[in-house]
Amino acid sequence: MAEQVRAEMVANVFEVNVAPGDSVEAGQPLLVLESMKMEIPVVAESAGVVREVTVTPGTVVQEGDVLVVLE
Repeated sequence: MAEQVRAEMVANVFEVNVAPGDSVEAGQPLLVLESMKMEIPVVAESAGVVREVTVTPGTVVQEGDVLVVLE
């Protein structure tokens, strides 16, 4: 079953650390968001394989937007 990793706030995508096909462990940083000059890492809740990355650095995301899909 696919797990959608979503933005918890309005922010800019500062850095993307994974690509489709990458295996990730629980707690591994997937990407970094920037909001109000603070860097906020977004980590995998569970182990899996990255199926899709829906953002690129510089993208502005809204609360609830899907950032990464894991399977």
